[in-house]
Amino acid sequence: MNYITAIVDVPTMQTNQPYTYRVPEKFTDLISPGMRIVVPFGKGNRRIQGFVTAVLDTLPTNVDVTKVKAVDDIIELEPVLNTELLALGQWLATENFSFQISVFQTMLPNVMRAKYTKTLQLVDQTAVTDERVQQLFADRFEVPFAVDEIDEELLPVLKRYQMSKAIQVGYHVENQARVKTAPVIEVLAEASFYEALRQQLPATAKKKARILTFLMQQAQGKVLLARAVMQQLHVTSADLNTAAAAGWLRRDEIETYRLPQLSQPVARTEPLTLNAEQQLAYDKIATTLTRAGTDTFLLEGITGSGKTEVYLHAIAETISQGKTAMMLVPEITLTPQMVRRVQGRFGDTVAVMHSGLSDGERYDEWRRVERDEVNVVVGARSAVFAPLKNIGLIIIDEEHEATYKQDENPRYHARDVALWRARYHGATVVLGSATPSLESRARAQRGVYELLRLTKRAQHNPLPEAVVVDMREVMQNSGEENFSPLLVEKLKDRLDRHEQTVLMLNRRGYANFMMCRDCGYVPRCKNCDLALTVHKETGRLECHYCGYNEIIPQVCANCGSRRISPYGTGTEKIEELLQDIVPDARVIRMDVDTSRKKGATDKMLQSFGDKEADILLGTQMIAKGLDFPDVTLVGVLNADTTLGLPDYRASEKTFQLLTQVAGRAGRADKAGEVVIQTFNPDHYAIQLAREQNYEAFYQTEMQLRHAWNYAPYFYAIQLKFANETEAEAAKVAYATVKWLQNKIAPETVILGPSSGAVRRLKNKYYYRVLIKFKHDEGLEQALLELAEGAQRLAKHGTMLSIDRDPVNFI
Repeated sequence: MNYITAIVDVPTMQTNQPYTYRVPEKFTDLISPGMRIVVPFGKGNRRIQGFVTAVLDTLPTNVDVTKVKAVDDIIELEPVLNTELLALGQWLATENFSFQISVFQTMLPNVMRAKYTKTLQLVDQTAVTDERVQQLFADRFEVPFAVDEIDEELLPVLKRYQMSKAIQVGYHVENQARVKTAPVIEVLAEASFYEALRQQLPATAKKKARILTFLMQQAQGKVLLARAVMQQLHVTSADLNTAAAAGWLRRDEIETYRLPQLSQPVARTEPLTLNAEQQLAYDKIATTLTRAGTDTFLLEGITGSGKTEVYLHAIAETISQGKTAMMLVPEITLTPQMVRRVQGRFGDTVAVMHSGLSDGERYDEWRRVERDEVNVVVGARSAVFAPLKNIGLIIIDEEHEATYKQDENPRYHARDVALWRARYHGATVVLGSATPSLESRARAQRGVYELLRLTKRAQHNPLPEAVVVDMREVMQNSGEENFSPLLVEKLKDRLDRHEQTVLMLNRRGYANFMMCRDCGYVPRCKNCDLALTVHKETGRLECHYCGYNEIIPQVCANCGSRRISPYGTGTEKIEELLQDIVPDARVIRMDVDTSRKKGATDKMLQSFGDKEADILLGTQMIAKGLDFPDVTLVGVLNADTTLGLPDYRASEKTFQLLTQVAGRAGRADKAGEVVIQTFNPDHYAIQLAREQNYEAFYQTEMQLRHAWNYAPYFYAIQLKFANETEAEAAKVAYATVKWLQNKIAPETVILGPSSGAVRRLKNKYYYRVLIKFKHDEGLEQALLELAEGAQRLAKHGTMLSIDRDPVNFI
C-alpha cells in the first residue's frame, strides 16, 4: 500500500474530487478507508483534515508522481466512517448538490469536527530586525496567530517578513474529541494479606483499618470506582494514595461514558397485548424481518391507536434475530418520552442521539453505537447517521413532520437517508403517522409502500368530539380575540373535575409586535424586514430569525407618543391571561423560551404527567407524541397560524397540526373534547381536521396538487440567492434562470425569480426560484455545475443554496 485518495476540508473552495496522497512508511499498515488524516494542501502546504476514501496499491496513471504529497498525520487509529457511511456520503452529496466533506462532518458528533489553529513560525531569526516582531516571538519560534488580536500597525511588517520568508504561517489540525475517564482502584492481593496487615495496625489508625477491612472483602484483581469507595468508607483521595504507596492497591484511570440522564429513573416495562389491528400490522412487519430484501410500510394509525406498541414489538423481534434497530422522532421535545418507552422495554442497550445532548454526551453515545455496545438507537433527524451495523429495522415516527428535513447544508431528508440505508442492509422501514405526508400516502397508493391501517384507538375509547368556534362572531359580540366563552366554560369545568387541559398557540412571546396608535410606527429588526416580537418576561423586543433584541420602548421612536403598545398574542401573554380567567389553575408553559435549559422539557412533561399542573400551554411542540390519561380537553387558540404561510403545503400542515393536537385528548378511559378557535371556520383543512377525516383531506388536497402541478405529481427544487445588495441578488438570480432555461427539459417549469416572502434576513436580501419537474437529467446535471460554481459566486458576495424537495419557503 503506497497511496490513498482523500476528500479534504478546504473551506475556501470545496470539491467532491478526491486528492491523492502518498502514505509514509510509518503509516503503511495503519491507514484504511474512513479514517481521518491530516494532509498538506496548496502552495503553502496548509495542514487540513481529510477523510480517506480509498487505499491504492499503485498511483493512478493520470496523476503526476512528482506532485503527490505525503500524509502528515493520522487523527485516530480506527476509521470513523465505515464502508456504508462512505458510500452514503458520496450518494447524498450528489443527490443534494452538496460536498462530501460537509456530509461526512454531519455524520459525526460535533467534537469530531476538526478545529484549525493558525500560527506564526520564525524561520530566519537573524533577518528579523523589528523590535516589535522580536518581542512577539521572545523565546519562542512559534506563536498563535489571530489577525484581530495583533496590532494593526504590525500586520504590514509581518506581511513583509512573510514575503521575505523570514517568518511563515503554520496551520494545525486539532482533534477536539476527548474521552472521559474516571479514577479507579485495583485490589492487588488476597484477603489473607490484608488481614495480616489489619492485625498489625494500632487502634488509632481507623481509616487504614476501614480500607484494609474493605479490601479483605474484595476479590484479588477487582477494579472499583474510587469515588464509590471513598463515599462508602468516608475516606479521601489522599487516603487512597497512601494505601497505594503502601502497596495495598493500585490507582488508575478507566474510560467512562457521559450517559444522557432523564429527570427520573426509567422503570422496566412488559410488552402489552396487541389488539386485532395492531397484531395484523405487527405480523406483516415481522414477516419481512426474516427474509432478504427491503420492505417499506406506511403505518397510518389514528391518534391513540397504539402505533408505538407496534414499534416496540417489531424492535423486540429485530433484536431476537441478532439485528439492530433505529427509531427516529421528529423533535427533541419528543425524545425523552420515546426514550422512556424504549429504555423501559430494552434497558441499557438503547442509545440516545439528538442535538439537545452536550457535545460530550453525543460523542460518548456515538462511541457506544460504533463499538456495537447497543442494539437500538433513538433520536431526532441526525440519528439517522448512527454507525449501526447489521440494521434490521428503521422506524420513522410522525413521518410527515418537516423537521426531518435539514434546512442548512447539506439539505438532506432523514426519510431518504433511512430508505438508502435500508436498501444497503436489506432492512425493513416503517413510516408511522396519523396524518401521513401526501408524498408517502401517494407512494402507498401506488404500491411502492405497503399501507397498514389502525382505525381504532388501542383502548377502544372514541376519538374526542371537536367543535369549531368562529372567532369572527366572538370578536363582534365581545371584542375578545383569545378565549371564546365556550373554551372558558370548558376550562373551568375541567378544573372542577380535576382533569387536565392542553392549550396550543403556535406563536411564542408575549405579543406579535409593538405599534404606535398615533403614527402607526412598528419597531423592526435592524437586520431583517420583520417586526420585532414582544417578550414581556425579558422586557425586550426580539427577532426570532437573527436574535437581534432591544428594550421594549415606552415612547414611539418616530413621533414621541406614549401610545405605543403590544398587538397580537403569544404564549407568554396567554399564560398571563389564564391567571385572570382561571386564577386557581396551575399552568406549565412549554415553548422555545422555557425549554432552552437542558432537561427542561423532560422535567415539565414529567411534572404535568404527575398532575402537578392543570394546564399545559405550548406551541406546536406539544401537539404530538404526548400521552396523558387525564387530559380530556384540548384547546387550539388560533388554528390559522399555519394557513397564511407562503407555502403550497400550508393546508396540509394546518390539517396535520390540528389533527395531532386534537389527538392528545381522551386517550384513556375519560372522554375527550376539542375546541378549535379560528377566523376561517369554513376552510376544508379545519373542517376535516375537526372530523379527523384524513382520507377526505387526502382526496381534496391531491386534486388541488394535481391542478397546480405540485408534489407528489411533480418534484420541486428551490434556488435561493442572497446578497447584501438587493440589486445584486436579483441580477444573479435572473442570470441563473436565463442560463438554466437552455439546460432543462421542455416540460420543466421555472417559477421566478421573485423576492423572498421576507425580503431581508440577517442583512441579506433574498431572491428565490422554484423549479417543478418530473424527470430531467439535464436539470440535474446543470444543478451539479451550479453547486460547484456557487463557491465562485460566494467570493463576490452572493450566496446560492440548492434545496431539493424544500419544506421552507420563507
